[in-house]
Amino acid sequence: MLLAGQVAGSTPPPVSPAPEAWQAPTLSITRYDEDWSDLADVEKRAHHWTGRFKYIPLGGDAWLSTGVEVRLRSESFRNNTLGNAASPDDTYLWNRALPYADLHVGRVRAFAQPILAYAAGVRPANGPIDQTRTDLLQGFAEVDLGAVTLRGGRQMLSLGTERLIGTRYGPNVPLAFDGVRGIVAVGRAKISLLAVAPVAPRLGTFDDRTSPTKRLWGAYAALPSIDLYYLGYRNRTAHFGDRTGRELRHSLGVRLHGARGDWHWNVEGVAQFGRFADGPIVAWTLGTELGRTLPTLPFAPDAVLRFNLISGDNHAGDRRLGTFNALFPKGKYFGELSPLGPYNLINLNPRIAGTLGGGVSASIAGSAYWRYTTADGVYDIPGNLLRTPGTSRARFIGTQIEGALAWQATAELELSASLSFFQAGRFLRDTGAPRPIRMIGLESNFRF
Repeated sequence: MLLAGQVAGSTPPPVSPAPEAWQAPTLSITRYDEDWSDLADVEKRAHHWTGRFKYIPLGGDAWLSTGVEVRLRSESFRNNTLGNAASPDDTYLWNRALPYADLHVGRVRAFAQPILAYAAGVRPANGPIDQTRTDLLQGFAEVDLGAVTLRGGRQMLSLGTERLIGTRYGPNVPLAFDGVRGIVAVGRAKISLLAVAPVAPRLGTFDDRTSPTKRLWGAYAALPSIDLYYLGYRNRTAHFGDRTGRELRHSLGVRLHGARGDWHWNVEGVAQFGRFADGPIVAWTLGTELGRTLPTLPFAPDAVLRFNLISGDNHAGDRRLGTFNALFPKGKYFGELSPLGPYNLINLNPRIAGTLGGGVSASIAGSAYWRYTTADGVYDIPGNLLRTPGTSRARFIGTQIEGALAWQATAELELSASLSFFQAGRFLRDTGAPRPIRMIGLESNFRF
């Protein structure tokens, strides 16, 4: 997903001389990570029209920060979900508004973000990621104890590159969790301790509820070049293939990332173990990303190659489950289209992006997909089984090509478009209609 408004405002020359111009924080998807406390300086608040909304003094050590995101997104599909959907040819409009208020009183903080999310044209009917009407997306209280921050309530979570825990930002209704989180600073490390449950969105107003069946807990340690984490997950009504039962899964992960010169990299491995129904879980994934920027070439391109290995179930008839569970991953996992999810998969994904000038950027990417094991089928991003393995021994699922164009029209407004094609491979031809998918995405996003 191309993100709009990476910087909250441009920085025109100050009215009076200053040693250096003030820079706004980078806008985040979760919004609560942005620190606007520097705008206590009246002169800095005057640098941009949003300053009066980002820091509102309330007297003493109390102040309020506000903002909003308004997004319109249209997606037009031909043969959606590999032609399995009730209405495979679909064009719909998502619209959402995400205002927020962030109140600081000394070391205590209260953050509230409602969501207004509606959809038009979804066939055969809206689902919970299309529309939740008016509801509470985030609402929590926080206390800063110095090296330890304690937070309780409803909040979005974004850990690492969102391979396992993400905000589901791409679809119309993002994902939030109810529970508690502790953030501990130890030297250069930041450790998140969490015990939460996902929020299950519903179609009505103020009816979203904590999931009664799913729980998530664990610890995530982020250092300058390495992340280490443990995540525990329980689902009382899990489904894998034709089996249903209680799932208790533990994930141990390590992520190595960094940059040197024009090179940058991100490598992440996860091992999973636990119990599902009446048998053990043994699953894993390895994701690699290597990129290089070429600043001396026209458009300063950035070339990236990603390669993912994601385990599947090797023997459908035994009690042991080998299918990796991505838990709560980001919404647009392999790109704007992402017809498949990160389960039982081998994926090769080259991408090149560049800046065209005038606030315009462009990218083109390709993907090839294979089944990791022929005894397991293919899944969508939430983990629903799209195609059973049947009798096919073929591994090749298909290929995808995608182009995207974005224009940062102002500091707050981004307009973007994408065009994606997916061509079915041998496995899909063996197990059903080998229909190609086409998707056109158009988006307008205003944020400050």
